Amino acid sequence: MNGTAKTMIEVRDLTIGYGDRLVLEGINFQVRRGEVFAILGASGSGKSTLLKHLIGLYQPMQGDVLISGASLVRAEGDDRLRILRKFGVLYQGGALFGSLTAVENVRLPLDEFTDLSEVAKDLIALSKLRLVGLESAATKLPADLSGGMQKRAGIARAIVMDPCVLFLDEPSAGLDPITSAGLDALIRELARGLGITFVMVTHELASIYAVADRVIMLDPKIRGIAAEGAPSWLRDNASQPWVRQFLNREVA
Repeated sequence: MNGTAKTMIEVRDLTIGYGDRLVLEGINFQVRRGEVFAILGASGSGKSTLLKHLIGLYQPMQGDVLISGASLVRAEGDDRLRILRKFGVLYQGGALFGSLTAVENVRLPLDEFTDLSEVAKDLIALSKLRLVGLESAATKLPADLSGGMQKRAGIARAIVMDPCVLFLDEPSAGLDPITSAGLDALIRELARGLGITFVMVTHELASIYAVADRVIMLDPKIRGIAAEGAPSWLRDNASQPWVRQFLNREVA
């Protein structure tokens, strides 16, 4: 990863929680263009809560989230919509509509946000399915797709508007090792080939080592980031023993 690459996401002094309960307090980090960035931590460390703040589902107690230099927290109206269209999201279950074919699912954002012709929308949707290796399954319903194929269709829909950032929530959850490895390879290909920036919440160590350029480790005890860096470096050199233990789990 080029250390001089443009910053795509900047988190500044972010404090988040529910009601009076603090989950994370005063955290700071950056994600660079074309980077695959993973958010790790034990259960209850705030991984999913942080992701929901990064995509604008929740407002923080304090601090800011900048996407391509624009504040998602402070933006309103059309300005906020412009920022939201800079990124796509793949939710854990894929979130496909069961009554729509794969290509119809993928073209949904085009139906909602563009005035393109029906032919143009179909061509774009098919091109995204081709990118994820699913062109031959374009007319199939989600029920006829395997779990891995559903994840790929979800990625195709998430990139159909050509976002610069893609957020992934547990992308390998429920997949067998071979299917998961194929999804990891796709993520690397999209990051390198299209320059898409990936931010993923995951606990799958095999995926972390296969795709992540950098990770942050969240620690519920300090309500913050305990470690940050390349996963293999942290595995061998992190100053906190628990970080090394976490990253060595199930690793030969």
